[in-house]
Amino acid sequence: MKIFAAGPLALMLALMTVLISIGVVLSMDSPTPKQSQHNLTISDTDRWMKELSNWGRWGKEDQLGALNLITTAKRKQAASLVREGFSVSLARETNKDKADDNPSPYEHTMMLSGINNRGQFSADAFRISFHGYQHTHLDALCHMFWQGKMYNGFSQEEVTQKGAEKLAISNLRQGIFTRGILMDIPGLKGVPYLEPGTPIYPEDLEAWEKKAGLKLSPGDAVFIRTGRWARRAEKGPWNIAQNSAGLHASCAKWLKQRDVALLGSDAASDLLPSGIEGLSHPIHQIVLVAMGVNIFDNCDLEALSEAASKRKRWDFLLTAAPIPITGGTGSPLNPIATF
Repeated sequence: MKIFAAGPLALMLALMTVLISIGVVLSMDSPTPKQSQHNLTISDTDRWMKELSNWGRWGKEDQLGALNLITTAKRKQAASLVREGFSVSLARETNKDKADDNPSPYEHTMMLSGINNRGQFSADAFRISFHGYQHTHLDALCHMFWQGKMYNGFSQEEVTQKGAEKLAISNLRQGIFTRGILMDIPGLKGVPYLEPGTPIYPEDLEAWEKKAGLKLSPGDAVFIRTGRWARRAEKGPWNIAQNSAGLHASCAKWLKQRDVALLGSDAASDLLPSGIEGLSHPIHQIVLVAMGVNIFDNCDLEALSEAASKRKRWDFLLTAAPIPITGGTGSPLNPIATF
């Protein structure tokens, strides 16, 4: 009887051991939901180009894109954030010296100075190649193409040697006045800066919202700090075009869910390398072309981070005035945060 009773028990224990072993193997081999969301291909981003699209949302001829989310009510809300009148620039001071991250510095020529001119005035000229990874600028919606199209389905052929006939930066000549949000990811992780190539995932953005005690709302301008300039000050310049901390492509859906009006960072927003074979800038592509969200590149967020940390306030009034260059694909500018 004892042998007979022990037989089924031993069999049951053996079966349980096998099932547990299989479960361990499956848990090791199968990606978690978050891991699977992080492992993306170009087919995923191509699908999101349609799923996250704002094409036609504000009419088939619309050229403002997500700036339509900055309503009069939104501007009034943003104005109410000014309690002290303390302002911080989000622009990087222009550097006229070549470096690994600044292959095209500003060219500044004095036309009239106090030395070569006996008149009453000084005068100078600038030549700026502002797209890239050094100078603070705002990308127009005509800055990027996808399958021959730009935002709202406009043909890329609207951009000629004379400039952009559609979606040019001149559409923003009324300026930007909305609620700004700083998302300080190094602050979230307790480090001074993120190392190049560090991905920022949607769960990081959600964790920051929780830590800061706020949530993004439609019409906001969100700025993602990676600590790029803090690292540069400590370790010197590097080829950031090849290796940069930034938003993983999976963040695009999160940004659309929050209905942000503008996106900015202290680099170019995209994680570099992107991790998606055949696609270098998925965030730029989805945000600019599908969502119609203008992008601030190369902002200096160090002073803003200090000011926000001191006040325990991560939202502020954002103002910015791009140069309304006819046909321009973007503009250098000086965004201002006011608390």
